[in-house]
Amino acid sequence: MWLRPHGKDTDLTSSNNNFSFDAVEAIIRQGLEDTAPAVALAVMYRGGLIAERSYGYLDPETRRRPTLCCTRFDLASVTKLYTATAFLMQVGEGKVALDDPVVQVIPEFGRYGPRPVEGGQNPHTLERLPAEVRADAVDPAVVTFRHLLTHTSGLAPWRDVFLNVGPIPPPPGQPDSVPRAGRIARALDLIAGYPFVDLPGRMIRYSDLGLILLGEAITRLDGADTVADVIATRVLAPLCLEQTGFNPPDPACCAPTEFDARWRNRRCRGEVHDENAAALGGIAGHAGLFSTATEVARFGQWWLDAIRGSGANPVLGEAVREQVRSGEERRGLGWARKAVEGSSAGVLFGENSFGHTGFTGTSLWIDPARELVVALLTNRVYHGRDAEAILAFRPALHDAICRWVDGL
Repeated sequence: MWLRPHGKDTDLTSSNNNFSFDAVEAIIRQGLEDTAPAVALAVMYRGGLIAERSYGYLDPETRRRPTLCCTRFDLASVTKLYTATAFLMQVGEGKVALDDPVVQVIPEFGRYGPRPVEGGQNPHTLERLPAEVRADAVDPAVVTFRHLLTHTSGLAPWRDVFLNVGPIPPPPGQPDSVPRAGRIARALDLIAGYPFVDLPGRMIRYSDLGLILLGEAITRLDGADTVADVIATRVLAPLCLEQTGFNPPDPACCAPTEFDARWRNRRCRGEVHDENAAALGGIAGHAGLFSTATEVARFGQWWLDAIRGSGANPVLGEAVREQVRSGEERRGLGWARKAVEGSSAGVLFGENSFGHTGFTGTSLWIDPARELVVALLTNRVYHGRDAEAILAFRPALHDAICRWVDGL
């Protein structure tokens, strides 16, 4: 599907420049061979949707079910942006402040007092890692919401929560023998007891555990039942994102991901790939949302519109500015800023670009200078977790899109 950007009168399907959309599609076609069996792309430029395309198959072995623009993909960590957005809205309303301690909203996070500093855990092998920083202990009461949003909390990037909150969850559509409330209560107790891996505020250490906490915080701040209710009320409904949500009702309309041989012993289709989110009933602050490329792009366009102009929300504007930097990694509040080198946004996105990626092969990148929003959804974990192909695919595609729109 093709549409025109606002204020443009260009035939976007034409090849009147050296960098037509054909170059973008050539990269995607190659990606179908070596990166992911299903790909969906939505590009918004100067406020208009100029590309909405889908490629590949949901059943790559038989090729009977082509990917459609309405196919929902597991967003993985792109979910974090929706959680952060809801929280920043609460900040704007005065319900909470960025520098409030987490224990002010989640008292049990401080239940076990000062905790030691260790090395964390490898998410693939589950082995414990050696500590990288020497410290006697960390008082969890010093961890703030700003720390969670900038990934400087010192919390472990990942722990095997899923093995310790109850039995394996059933396939989609079947009742769970353990209420989600019991699972999340157990998870919070575990997170409250895990050692830290760094001192809060010292450096960026990307943490799923921090966003699980943030999801619980926004739930309590709004007096809601789940983080899904908060995101639906504050983000999805106002933006009319009707194809976005947790635990999609029709798994057949979703792009399948990995065959989980380690835990669930089934291919994930319509259920979140991330084990910890799955163990929490498919609903968590760090992962669990499913959506289409077009709706992810619309979410990105809302952010672009919200930070521009004299009436821009100052809290949202602050979220996309650099808050912390560790080496080449730069973080806003919830958002990643484009790294100086090695960014998934490629080389040509502007230095003030911001975005986020998801482990399943998803991403959202926004270039304010170009007024460009790119939502790229794939199921690159369908064949396994080797990230080499997606690490090359994403930047090449974003550079090709920049060359294309620069020639329009």
